[in-house]
Amino acid sequence: MRVEIVAVGTELLLGQIADTNAQWLGEHLAALGVDSHFHQAVGDNHERIVLAFRTALARSDGVIVCGGLGPTHDDITREAIAEVMNVPLHRDDEVVDRIRAMFSSRGREMPDSNLRQADVPEGATLIHQTMGTAPGLICPVGHKVVFAVPGVPYEMADMFKRAIAPDLAKRMTERGESSGTIVSRVIRTWGMSESGLAETLGAYIVGLDDHAAADGSGSTATIAFLASGIEGIKVRVTVRSSDEAAAVAALDDHEAAIRKVLTEAAGDVVFGIDDEAIEDAVAKALATDGLTLGLAESLTGGLAASRLVNVPGASTWFRGSVVSYASDVKFAVLGVPEGPVVSEEAALAMAEGAQRVLGADVGLSVTGVAGPTEQDGRPVGTVFVGLARPGHESQAVQFTVPGDRDRIRQYATIAALDYLRRSLARS
Repeated sequence: MRVEIVAVGTELLLGQIADTNAQWLGEHLAALGVDSHFHQAVGDNHERIVLAFRTALARSDGVIVCGGLGPTHDDITREAIAEVMNVPLHRDDEVVDRIRAMFSSRGREMPDSNLRQADVPEGATLIHQTMGTAPGLICPVGHKVVFAVPGVPYEMADMFKRAIAPDLAKRMTERGESSGTIVSRVIRTWGMSESGLAETLGAYIVGLDDHAAADGSGSTATIAFLASGIEGIKVRVTVRSSDEAAAVAALDDHEAAIRKVLTEAAGDVVFGIDDEAIEDAVAKALATDGLTLGLAESLTGGLAASRLVNVPGASTWFRGSVVSYASDVKFAVLGVPEGPVVSEEAALAMAEGAQRVLGADVGLSVTGVAGPTEQDGRPVGTVFVGLARPGHESQAVQFTVPGDRDRIRQYATIAALDYLRRSLARS
């Protein structure tokens, strides 16, 4: 079964709010085994909304409409649905009473404009509200269906779980479709380009159908690459299977195989799964070895420390950061020898200074050139990362990162944390 999502609201097109509803619905439709091949956003214009609904119904079995059910003049989803259904609207007195009672419970009088929220297309079924004023709608259009829910995310989610998901499951059963499930896993990498990842995994992707046939589960899988800027490149594996347990087992197999291919080709480029950020990987590595960390940041200006303290429990392994942006702070506080501060020597001294000043087991430093002009004869985008840790000789590496001033600082941060992660993994 295919279901399209249509978001209604000019504010979406103007970029004033983000459409988080489509993301949430896409994930939950997939969990039901429902395909969602198209998402639309349309402004508060009757003709364009009608066109969006008719377009969606022409290529899908159902539509979920978010928004446009409020009490104001620009909330016109009901009228548009009624036109698509070719039926009139009627006012539901029970809904009027519910809305009036909600206002009364808050010590307020219901404005007359709220009466519009009780208008229902002839033949539609109500999804009663439990949190707000606007009811949702289940509207048959021939053998297809339009579901209308409020744009408020928690109201939308409540109606989906109570009414839309069960209705979709029933329709799929009546169509003789196995509900199944669709699940995804994101493998997060740093250090390879999108094209490099695609080439490295090319043979594996070509053989996905063979893998499915070999395991006998009936699961099918697809792989996509998501370039995520300062968060690296994500490899998304999506599996469709008869049940969740089989899908998760297939994901486990694919993840293990992909990790093996990437490690053999490029080393330890995988740093996390799904929502695991680079700071989570660093935290895990430090906690495993029982080590504490101190930072010395110049170029990044505290960005690395800010990311690390996002991790719950960071106080057990993170000692702090010396944001030594000015050169004289590097000299006086961290003991960096006077001279060029964008250099391997400065990065080494900064890492050892952080280790000493902060009383940390591990010292990590970042220095470089964010622009707009070169410094110490180094071009914009030059980054040096220093690392000092017990039982090892201090090291420094040089990176060149692209972008404007902000991107260079962000890229330098994740490059430094990834260098630390890999170094700890090798110790």
